[in-house]
Amino acid sequence: MSEPNYFHVDVFADQPYSGNGLAVFLQTENWPTAFMQTLTQEKQQFESIFLSRIQTEHGYCAHARIFTVEEELPFAGHPILGAAAVLHRTQAGGHAECTWTITVGTRDIAVKSVHCGDHFVCQMNQGAALTQSALSHAEVSGVLQRLGLQQADLIPDLPAQVISTGLDYLILPIHSNAIDKVQFCGDDLEQELARLGAKFVFIFDVQGREIRTWDNAGKVEDIATGSAAGPAAVYLYEHGLVQANQVITIHQGRFRHRPSCLTVEMNAQDEILVSGGVWGISAGRLEALPML
Repeated sequence: MSEPNYFHVDVFADQPYSGNGLAVFLQTENWPTAFMQTLTQEKQQFESIFLSRIQTEHGYCAHARIFTVEEELPFAGHPILGAAAVLHRTQAGGHAECTWTITVGTRDIAVKSVHCGDHFVCQMNQGAALTQSALSHAEVSGVLQRLGLQQADLIPDLPAQVISTGLDYLILPIHSNAIDKVQFCGDDLEQELARLGAKFVFIFDVQGREIRTWDNAGKVEDIATGSAAGPAAVYLYEHGLVQANQVITIHQGRFRHRPSCLTVEMNAQDEILVSGGVWGISAGRLEALPML
């Protein structure tokens, strides 16, 4: 068989078959958008990433497109980390450590990959966060209602807030005993979030450092959301709940029986660094290629 162009990896994992699964495709130059969307639906991972224009001669870099089963995203966390591990494995196997520039849309993302024997540890620089004004609990009552939550489930002295390191997340700080109470109601959550300047929402057990987030239809709960881990950490920094130099571990995936750990820190330039383990599960060759 010729060289593989498809890889399945687990990201934010401490061993194989944990963390968040990801499909990574290489050699995707000129693949049609519709084919990438169809292939993502075929694989049924939360996201898939498609890599092209890979270069290793004058710096390690690649272009990427990221899809969920429903849409293309301008940014996502675990696909970028998983892609860096696959690039390291296939393009720079003789190096213990590499730094990649992965371009998604018009954004260049720096990612460091470290080969640790049977897996990789990858860290991405999400840049400085964009933080919107705090929201009162009354202002997010519509979102709470659509999640089956009440204002009493929120921590009284902490606000809701929209924070982004690439995707706009509404953060709802909840009591620990409310993290298992979510039940989606209605079908207009996305419109309600848009009214508040957000794309997605996650609930945040601030004390337990645990988050939960879903697609906006409430059909699929994500296992490990790198694009949400950055804003979660920024929320802790912004509200003085941790020191600025503290490394934070965010937990996620327990309710999907795939416990995951996302490590976040802030550098001296106030940029957010998100890292996690990446384990290879399978590699192969995609046989049904698009007609170009």
